[in-house]
Parts: sequence; C-alpha cells; structure tokens
Amino acid sequence: MAITLTRLRGLISRSSFLRFLISGGVNTGATYGMYLLLLQFMGYKPAYTVAYIFGIVLGFLLNRLFVFQAHRGWRSLVLYPFVYLAQYLVSLAVIWTWVERLHMPASIAPLFAIVITIPLTYVMSRFVFGKRAESA
Repeated sequence: MAITLTRLRGLISRSSFLRFLISGGVNTGATYGMYLLLLQFMGYKPAYTVAYIFGIVLGFLLNRLFVFQAHRGWRSLVLYPFVYLAQYLVSLAVIWTWVERLHMPASIAPLFAIVITIPLTYVMSRFVFGKRAESA
C-alpha cells in the first residue's frame, strides 16, 4: 500500500514523536556538517565544542517550533540544556556497559546508546516543551 504525500503530512502533523525523529535527524546532520566545516578552520576540540553548542541551540528551536509547537517561556530555555546533559550521561553509561562489561566493540556502542536514549530524550523534551495542564 503506497502512502500518499497527503497521508504522510497528516501522519507527521499528528505525531510529535515522528516530528521528533525527523528533527533529530536534521539536527544530527546539521551539527555534523557544522563540525566538518569548523574543522577547516580550527582543531577538533574547539570545532566539536562549537558544533555541540550549535546542536543544542538548533535542537531547542526545532523542538519548540516543529516538534512540540509550544514554548514555556524561560522554563523551557533553562531546562532544555539538562535534556542534553541527561542524554549524555545515560549514553555514557550505556557505552561504558557495552564496552567494559559486555566486551562488545566500542565502534558500535554509540549506536546502541542512541537507540536507548531516543525515548528518554523525547519524554524529557516533551516535559520541557509540553503544554501546561489546564486547571479545572
């Protein structure tokens, strides 16, 4: 069964998780592209740092405007970096377990960390950007 462009748009407009996956792909590609561009002008450490900060800002904008289409003012601006911090710490724990405890190849460990952290990052981002409950 072929999916039409109209049905695809409808699916994307109804699913914040699908929009989250799309924005994550865009953010990852843009951040990696920024890193490669910056490598032409500086060392890998500052290039990675600038690209990572760029990714946080881009992720914030994509989540606010495209994924959740909501903003909680200063609250989301202040809490959003903690989403990245939590994602980093959980990813690091997954990678460490994968390599040190399970003795699996380090080269593919980040792929499993991404799979595990996607739902966590989505839930945390939804908390940061989600609409407030209406008081009765």
